[in-house]
Amino acid sequence: MSLLKISGFTWTHDPTIVKENGRYYRFQTGPGLPVFVSDNLSHWEIAGRVFEKNPAWTSEKIPGSTDFWAPEIVRREKGWRVYYSVSTFGKNTSAIGLAVCPSLEDALSKKSGWTDLGPVIFSSPETDFNAIDPAVYSDSCGNDRLLFGSFWGGLHIVSLDENGFVKSGSEPRALASRIPYSAKIVGNKTDFGNPAVEANPVEGGFVFFHGGFYYLFASHDFCCRGTASSYHIVVGRSQNPEGPFLDKDDVDMLEGGGSLLRDGFSFERWAGPGHNSVFQDDDGKCYMVYHAYDRTDGGKPNLMIEEIFWESGWPEFH
Repeated sequence: MSLLKISGFTWTHDPTIVKENGRYYRFQTGPGLPVFVSDNLSHWEIAGRVFEKNPAWTSEKIPGSTDFWAPEIVRREKGWRVYYSVSTFGKNTSAIGLAVCPSLEDALSKKSGWTDLGPVIFSSPETDFNAIDPAVYSDSCGNDRLLFGSFWGGLHIVSLDENGFVKSGSEPRALASRIPYSAKIVGNKTDFGNPAVEANPVEGGFVFFHGGFYYLFASHDFCCRGTASSYHIVVGRSQNPEGPFLDKDDVDMLEGGGSLLRDGFSFERWAGPGHNSVFQDDDGKCYMVYHAYDRTDGGKPNLMIEEIFWESGWPEFH
């Protein structure tokens, strides 16, 4: 197994990791967006939060929202950007917000702080998408795209401007779905015939560029059910940043495709692995960062970091 041994503060949901000045920073779902630090990727300590108080717009625009979910953090020319999900469970009245800071170290030491810039995109019962689970990736020209989505119409992308907001004139476009996009859709139901799939359980998308391909990772099925979670991680790839993303059998992820990469049957202890991101360290090693539920500890969600090996153009685990 290529899993790293993790200690310290290991409770996590929807984790993502970045590095600044030799130190690792982990962001995740929770009150105010918790931030953890590590010097070695293995032992983690709580360091603070992005927000001590939720920005006022979040409860005004998304009534009932409390904790923020599934943050994405990226470094751009003027510093760090953190995108975060504002929603309530099971509804698509949602938004993705954006906050910025020049330095993670300075922000946590109170030498500077995070500046919230407000909402980037909204969704509502009138839209065929859910504006949560943000992930940002750029093409070879440095143009950013925001990948997002959970259930409803699946994963979508939209172009971002240089300031990190939705580019004028850009409209969300579907990229991945459990329900074949060509199937007849009536509301949230289809004639696809599988009740477990009719809800379109795909979320937690992440795109990582490697070896000439953009790899789209996604979580299929259901999280947040402890050891009964059926989450699992799938992948497809494309040479075009906007797809189509095909799995190993050349099935488009928009048509229900996705090659299995990690599931709960791979482990005796861990159930429902999912909502992954990918982190590449300075030495070139790539790691998948995700959560899974501990069958020996009442279904506690735990931080998982697993080295990725690239075999014949696809990510694999040893």
